[in-house]
Amino acid sequence: MEGGFDGAGAAEVVAELRESFESGRTRSFEWRVAQLKGIARLIVEKEAEITAALDDDLAKPQIESFIGEISMVRESCRFALKELKRWMKPEKVATSVTTFPSSAKVVSEPLGVVLIISAWNYPFLLSIDPVIGAIAAGNAVVLKPSEVAPATSSFFARILPDYVDNSCIRVVEGSIPETTALLDQKFDKILYTGNARVGRIVMTAAAKHLTPVVLELGGKCPVLVDSNVDIKVATRRIVAGKWGCNSGQACIAPDYIITTKSFAPKLVDALKITLEKFYGKDPLESADLSRIVNSNHFKRLMNLLDDEKVSGTIVHGGQRNEKRLRIAPTILLDVPSDSLIMKEEVFGPLLPIVTVDELREGFGLINSKGKPLAAYLFTKDRKLEEKFVKSVSAGGMVINDTILQVTNPRLPFGGVGESGMGSYHGKFSFDAFSHKKAVLSRGFGGDVSMRYPPYTAHKQKILRGLITGNIIAVFLALIGWTRH
Repeated sequence: MEGGFDGAGAAEVVAELRESFESGRTRSFEWRVAQLKGIARLIVEKEAEITAALDDDLAKPQIESFIGEISMVRESCRFALKELKRWMKPEKVATSVTTFPSSAKVVSEPLGVVLIISAWNYPFLLSIDPVIGAIAAGNAVVLKPSEVAPATSSFFARILPDYVDNSCIRVVEGSIPETTALLDQKFDKILYTGNARVGRIVMTAAAKHLTPVVLELGGKCPVLVDSNVDIKVATRRIVAGKWGCNSGQACIAPDYIITTKSFAPKLVDALKITLEKFYGKDPLESADLSRIVNSNHFKRLMNLLDDEKVSGTIVHGGQRNEKRLRIAPTILLDVPSDSLIMKEEVFGPLLPIVTVDELREGFGLINSKGKPLAAYLFTKDRKLEEKFVKSVSAGGMVINDTILQVTNPRLPFGGVGESGMGSYHGKFSFDAFSHKKAVLSRGFGGDVSMRYPPYTAHKQKILRGLITGNIIAVFLALIGWTRH
């Protein structure tokens, strides 16, 4: 959208979309399918342009762009098209004796006009995946891509209108003023992906209109590593989840490791070997590592690394190139709990390791912080796994791997506490943008006088028995029997 977008411009966009929504055009199965097929076609026809935009924004390796963004959106679209008719079908539910005879169902209806504010780290995936859910649910949509990924944002503004119904689906580009103007409008749902500070701003703005929100906010995602693991497999999966995801610039990337003091040296050595195997002896020159998104984030990461409290804890990496916005994969061992890197979400290629005497001590350490978006455990101990699942609160979990939870459209993706609220992916996206409307249907038969005044003692006995489920009392009251 061109410059000069302000409150009036935002109001106009929302009014146009609301008019389209209220016309009923977004509600039909056919309209929803046409939009989803349009997005599927966009992915096929514009894959090269999507890849180029991601390269411009993040220097993202082509294979990472395909696996982590393009293929996941393609699968999300395919899954929605396959399941949409079933999702839209009313769900029949049981009735009770109180409403007999009757039938009941839950009807999924679109909320209306929804706002999706996406993040820069996976700018294609985190924009289009929730849009797929909003469209599947039959809503009109405003997409606000992140200005921190300008090439991808521009791609959406230029290309998306060619593939979807622009009278119902709009892209608004811009930064804080444009986002603020949008947040001043009344939407029927807002989904925001980003950090907790902005999440609070979004929630405050939404509260003015009693607009429900889904907030996906990240957090410090822990990885507990037991000494009984297959260390070669475990380190590959940790490295892939940390540095293979935008060089750690991912909300579900491992943020820090917890392991035992006795096992830590072996784990560090294995991580070093894996990192060199993946990214070579000079990782700053590796074509398989994304760069840091911009100079502000680069400086933020350097502040974490140059904190005097972590001086002497770097056991691998630490090299940097500010001009090229590159930081080598870096491991820090026995990092103090009061250091900046243990207080803030890292969101970059720095991986601190915290050691404990017994691995179960790590449960308390995790729970002493804000609830993370994801938590990971590597172990062969089934009892430890069960205890971990029961004891640690997180948006989602993976045992013996990292990040793969987002690839299953049948699992909800979302946070808890500081890491967010609400969830999406697959049917959870459809549900996130739908209202579940209760519908109870009765005929004109079976009407009984006991529910209406005057309320005699005889009627009260029958009603009390019906409500409490005491069928014997109802029977006795009906035959006029009383106790003496």
